[in-house]
Amino acid sequence: MSGTQPGARQGGTAPWGATDAERETGFGGPGGGSAAGPGGVRWFHALPLRSRLALLVAAAVAIAVAAAAVACWLLTRTQVRDELDSSLRNAAVSPEFPGLLLANCHSASQTGQNTAPAFAYVQLVQPDGTRCVAPGSQAVPVQRSDQEVALGVRDSALHDATTVDGRAVRVYTQRTRATDGVLTVSISRPLDEIDKSLNRLALLLTAVAGIGVVGAGAAGLWIARAGLTPVNELTGAVEHIAVTEDLTVRIPVDGEDEIARLSRSFNSMTAALASSRDRQAQLIADAGHELRTPLTSLRTNIDLLVRSEETGRAIPPEDRRALLASVRAQMTELATLIGDLQELARPDTGQHTDKVRVLALHDLVETALGRARLRGPELTFTADLAPWYVRAEPAALERALVNILDNAVKFSPSGGAVEVALRGGELTVRDHGPGIAPEDLPHVFDRFWRSPSARSLPGSGLGLSIVARTVQQSGGEVTLRPATGGGTVATVRLPGAATPPPRPPELG
Repeated sequence: MSGTQPGARQGGTAPWGATDAERETGFGGPGGGSAAGPGGVRWFHALPLRSRLALLVAAAVAIAVAAAAVACWLLTRTQVRDELDSSLRNAAVSPEFPGLLLANCHSASQTGQNTAPAFAYVQLVQPDGTRCVAPGSQAVPVQRSDQEVALGVRDSALHDATTVDGRAVRVYTQRTRATDGVLTVSISRPLDEIDKSLNRLALLLTAVAGIGVVGAGAAGLWIARAGLTPVNELTGAVEHIAVTEDLTVRIPVDGEDEIARLSRSFNSMTAALASSRDRQAQLIADAGHELRTPLTSLRTNIDLLVRSEETGRAIPPEDRRALLASVRAQMTELATLIGDLQELARPDTGQHTDKVRVLALHDLVETALGRARLRGPELTFTADLAPWYVRAEPAALERALVNILDNAVKFSPSGGAVEVALRGGELTVRDHGPGIAPEDLPHVFDRFWRSPSARSLPGSGLGLSIVARTVQQSGGEVTLRPATGGGTVATVRLPGAATPPPRPPELG
């Protein structure tokens, strides 16, 4: 194992740092390492997902089949050996046979020269470790356990052994009562056939396991290909959008699994992006349209002033003052429109937490009323304001309040009244103008929307949109409704309290 940490680079500084995934898998560079080896892991992760799934399925099946095959082979081997041991224990030896074998021991072969295959081999074991081999049997070396049986230390012994000519046998040694007394008989059975059967079983299990693993890999590849079809469709859709920027692409959704959820989320995302792009295009188009009117009027007035200077034909003082006042008003209208556009162009992600303050709503309303009185000096304003404290952005909330009151001033007849009340966090502004037609109510907060009766009045149609956005970002709501007896009632509700929150203790 190398001395470098996983993810470290050797031979100089790399142009980029190792990622978190590289650190976890040991891909940080030539100095990195992992338990499985970085080369093998890197090769595996480089494979397509369906190939990785197929390999994982094949590996899992291979492990399961191998475990089952080994267990089957061991169980069969144990069972066959148990049957062999049982047959050796139950082998019957006549009482006369050990005595006859012992009497002929000196004339019988001590090494088992008769090597013809036999069903079983028999020999007598003496306490001193010598043996008397039965005719037709092969000599089996006497082991310590066999001699212990002959000495009377133990009743029987069961073990594996090898004949003098190298043949594997299973040996059972026991003390047997014969006509000449108690003798020790060792009976052996060759293991050739059993070993051949077990070898054939091992080959069969290996073949079946191999076929199973190959079949499992093929099935895993087919299942992975079928299961990843929605992912392929999603990939194709993403690549299509990246090339064509076509956000109308939708993926068919079938089912309720994770892939279906991913497809639905993708469709929702593309729909939201398409809607956002459409709103952006509409905003640009509407802004261009709204900017064109004051710019055209401003250009006309400036052209008149420039032409007067170039030709030397003086404009009457009253007309000149009217032109300059018109230019000033148009510049103010342009500045207001540009400010509204900048406000609407801000990301719609809620309030800027670094700008949020605890504000006295009643004081902000009073300030906005002062500006409204300047814009509508012929109107009568009444105010009933109870203390209410809210958390909001000061500039944005003040702008929203000014827009609401400006809207009331704009539509109030000369000599009319505007009634303002603030109670329990609910601000109401009532004017006595023409009111709002029922069919116009759903559109009053749309950007650049203006009712047919208001298109002759100054304004861009952005004021109420800014009001709605600011109030919603502050956690409140705003509504407009026709007032009883004519006019309109604007209602703003903002969460807060009648008393300001306690100040945090000063440190130091």
